[in-house]
Amino acid sequence: MRNIKLIIEYDGTGYGGWQKQKNAHTIQQEIEDGIRKLTGEQVALIGSGRTDSGVHARGQVANFMTNSNLPPERFSYALNSVLPEDIRVLSSQEVDYKFHARYSAKGKRYRYSMIIHPHGTAIGRNYYYHLRHKLDIDAMKRATQYLIGTHDFKAFQASGSSVKDTIRRIDLAELTWEEPYLYFDIAGNGFLYNMVRIIVGTLILIGQNKIEYKMMDDIIKSKDRQMAGPTAPAHGLCLEEVYY
Repeated sequence: MRNIKLIIEYDGTGYGGWQKQKNAHTIQQEIEDGIRKLTGEQVALIGSGRTDSGVHARGQVANFMTNSNLPPERFSYALNSVLPEDIRVLSSQEVDYKFHARYSAKGKRYRYSMIIHPHGTAIGRNYYYHLRHKLDIDAMKRATQYLIGTHDFKAFQASGSSVKDTIRRIDLAELTWEEPYLYFDIAGNGFLYNMVRIIVGTLILIGQNKIEYKMMDDIIKSKDRQMAGPTAPAHGLCLEEVYY
């Protein structure tokens, strides 16, 4: 029995997210089906975490156990021959039996992409959140400083989560303006349900001068979801990297 680690890129546009579901087309299901076609095995593919419907990934990590004799590095090529074109396995390797894509992870990095333009974009419509009016980017940048460090991020957790410990450490929270594109990069030891998208929604309110940038600190301390901004659309979010 061998433990195979995969690094996966996918366009989440046509999927109901990462996790296998009864009534949705998912990334996990596609890859498990691909492995079954190659090996005849019904494996349990373990992902580093869920991504919601419409969310993308450039560096999702997963692992599975197999008795197949296929060389580990060949799994990426073999899987790509049977997977749809909007899912690519970028690499495959054998790892220690104890490696677990979720529980071994030490952190993740996400990027949220926006376009600020009156007419938006046709080619990038599935990857950029379209905002028609200019934002106060300097205020948004000042607000990000309050995110750095270890805090209780309960105010940025969507309802429906069963997670009880809402304390997380954020190591990076950075905005990059490349007109007309605005990118928000965030990295930390873990993220709550919809946390990144709610943070982005809050930053946009600050950029629209609807709330002051100093309110970010008050929102964090409040632990009140009603104090934070709306949840930004899923299609602007991409899982860039998982750290081990």
